[in-house]
Amino acid sequence: MKRLQGTGTCAGFAEGPVFFYRRATAGGGPGGGGETEAARLALAYRQADRQLEDLRRLAEEEAGAESAQIFEIHRMMLADEDFRQCAAAAVERGVSAEEAVWQAAEQFSALLEQTGDPLLSERAADVRDAARTLENALCGGEPPALEFPQPVILAAEDLSPSETVRLDKRQVLAFLTSGGTAQSHTAILARSLGIPAVVGLGPALDASWDGGDALVDGGRGIAVLSPDAEARRRFREGQALAAKEQRELSRFRDVRSVTRSGRAAPVCANVGAPGDLDAALESGAEGIGLFRTEFFYLSREQPPTEEEQFAAYREALRRMGGRQVVFRTLDAGSDKQAACLDLPAEQNPALGLRGLRFCLERPGLFRTQLRALYRAAAEGNAAIMFPMVASLWELQEAKAAARAVQDELRAEGLPFREKVPLGVMIETPAAAVLSADLAREADFFSIGTNDLTQYVLAADRLSPALRRFYDPLHPAVLALMRATVENAHRAGIPAGVCGEVAANPRAVPLLLEMGVDKLSVAPPSVLPVRAAVCAF
Repeated sequence: MKRLQGTGTCAGFAEGPVFFYRRATAGGGPGGGGETEAARLALAYRQADRQLEDLRRLAEEEAGAESAQIFEIHRMMLADEDFRQCAAAAVERGVSAEEAVWQAAEQFSALLEQTGDPLLSERAADVRDAARTLENALCGGEPPALEFPQPVILAAEDLSPSETVRLDKRQVLAFLTSGGTAQSHTAILARSLGIPAVVGLGPALDASWDGGDALVDGGRGIAVLSPDAEARRRFREGQALAAKEQRELSRFRDVRSVTRSGRAAPVCANVGAPGDLDAALESGAEGIGLFRTEFFYLSREQPPTEEEQFAAYREALRRMGGRQVVFRTLDAGSDKQAACLDLPAEQNPALGLRGLRFCLERPGLFRTQLRALYRAAAEGNAAIMFPMVASLWELQEAKAAARAVQDELRAEGLPFREKVPLGVMIETPAAAVLSADLAREADFFSIGTNDLTQYVLAADRLSPALRRFYDPLHPAVLALMRATVENAHRAGIPAGVCGEVAANPRAVPLLLEMGVDKLSVAPPSVLPVRAAVCAF
């Protein structure tokens, strides 16, 4: 028996035979001449772009719009002029198009890994995955199929996002990798797809596992090869306990989120696209506390029109049947890239032109979105929230833009809702410190603990190396949250939380004691959080 401890990235149990996946390596061989190889490469770029768009659509259907952004990033990497020039130069030196692609990929991956920035290091894996798609286009046109003779526990040194999204959930019981982190794009996809997964199991996970029987506990990050009777007994106990907990949670689906003292604290859902509303409704969410509007700007050559946005926002409001939907205005920049927005290259994008800053610098784009939101609000319970606010004047400018849009719609005779609540996402230390001033201008607050923690503690939230330093319950973070809630209540407005800490049932009592009015979490977390609210 072999028992390995890794990092669980998606909870769940699996038992079955192991299939150890070995990625086929395409051979490039010598080049067929500069012009011939350049022509092959040009054709492959077009084919790879189509394949990545197909993967993006598949990911959006299977895992949601936010996960699908991964493949938009891959498309942008292959469209990068520096990458293309590097590959073209290699072809001119006489190598094959395949070899030229990998020379360019390795050069760019090495540059990213040498920065020492964990987020950029993760991007190195994306460069290689994008290059692999281009290589497939050169060698055969389509990516190799991932098919298995029976349902298996898939094991590998690593799995790329493009391989992960093509897994057939009926054939893959779980997956295990020797490398990887909980913050990798592959791990994010596994969580979205609902496949139990453990990463970072180390070199002991190797081809010797192939064909053996294994147990996987995705929640605890454990994989066991050739389990003995005691390991199987513990596995069954874990399965039974998880099933019991799920049955107990299911009774909270149609229950209002009210504490024992009778205080209502609605539990809402965070969604990334209209297609995610199904999961929110199935979870029994009492509204949408965070509707990410970035989905509309992905995989487009031109930004979405007012009519396109209006139709999507109106449909979301209708689907929620009177429950409030809080639309966050475009939060572009940082790790949220969209080719149609022509975002500037920045050395430190997390501190760059993003969120409301970007919208204030692109008033035409902002105006189009606000017009669509105000028009859609006529047919449902909508609120609008501005992200990445750091100064009072930013909120005042955003409100002025909203008033100008209302004046336009009124003059044009178009139906719209006059009074739509305008809120602020408290995710910068400056916003928390200035929350008393912001509360006099805003209709509500929603504390985004992910970025707030990152900025307060100067700890990249995506960095595995900083895991012990990134703490949403750090006293400094909690002090700013508490002050924000108190300042909101003094001004007579509600304050919610929409960051990951809200999805931690053990943190819910602390948030409620602090006075938080509403919690918004990913759909799978709605029921555990509601149970915690009702038990408080």
